[in-house]
Amino acid sequence: MSLKMMLTGDINLMNVTDPVVPFRHVTTEFNAADFVFSNLECCLYQPPRGESVDGENKSEGFFAAPGPSGEALKKAGVKGVGIANNVNYGESAINASVARLDELGIQHTGAGANREKARAPAILECNGVRVGFLQRTSVYWPTNHEATKNATGVAITRAHTAYQLPLHKLRPEMSPCNRPGLPPIILTWADPPYMQMLKDEITALRAKTDFVVVSCHWGLHRDVLDYMPEIAHGAIDAGADVVMGHGPHFSLPVEAYKGKPIFYGLGSFSFHTGHGGIKHGNWVGMLARIGLEDKKVKSATFQFVRHNEANETVLCSLANERETLEDITKRGAAFKTRLTPQGDQVAIELAG
Repeated sequence: MSLKMMLTGDINLMNVTDPVVPFRHVTTEFNAADFVFSNLECCLYQPPRGESVDGENKSEGFFAAPGPSGEALKKAGVKGVGIANNVNYGESAINASVARLDELGIQHTGAGANREKARAPAILECNGVRVGFLQRTSVYWPTNHEATKNATGVAITRAHTAYQLPLHKLRPEMSPCNRPGLPPIILTWADPPYMQMLKDEITALRAKTDFVVVSCHWGLHRDVLDYMPEIAHGAIDAGADVVMGHGPHFSLPVEAYKGKPIFYGLGSFSFHTGHGGIKHGNWVGMLARIGLEDKKVKSATFQFVRHNEANETVLCSLANERETLEDITKRGAAFKTRLTPQGDQVAIELAG
């Protein structure tokens, strides 16, 4: 049996009043898929008058009107969302958002009233085939944001940063270490206990589903930092079939690892308003299409998307996005993954 799955990056529905508008031009695509899963980078929550999110992080509260925003997801055919990210913040906002998603019948993973609920998977089923989704964020506030045994929050995979003196010429383009002012080499890595927890959760989820998708909120700008492949490879080694990344609002490289696709950054998919209420500019994101057959990932492609002045997500012609494709190909050269244009889509060669 062949099934189709679609994965998107960041969806932020702030200031949406008409639920038809954001996904008007992609609803037909979604309806042709058996599974549609997205990163929901907003809370379906309207704060009472005078209420703000806790302390210094109040600017992180991306609040979208739960009525029209929830209906936008439902009408578009989004079946599941990940809610582990840096803007799903605050007990009231998270709990209200979860309640609204439950009301709509949209499966979710990544945040909840306690650690157990936040780390629980979303499971979608079609024609007897079950796909399990786990979302974790490595981008979060260090206080009052991670879900704990008795506290609301998001599910995380902790990562660390260190700064190494450039005493050795590790890359041809590096200047000699006798140059004052040389920037440090930035090292990142996944926290071992959190990494092991994620692997154990993937293994357990794989035992009761046919496919597993791991969704990761991570990254900084356009770089694939060391901890990102570490998490992605570890997830696939533990039994994941697809890894999808999001967070930096850029389209990032892709990789085929052990015949499984990794999208390091799907970028924005529907993102009108950002931090400080500022309208987002001319971003470009990716819509991933995954073909599933006989309990295996048979194909993986992506197509670039943008938004227009009406805040409608639109599918892009590849002829108009050659520069974007060249950029992610160049940045992902180390992965040695072959990308082949197929009409307006780009196919990822999964066989090594």
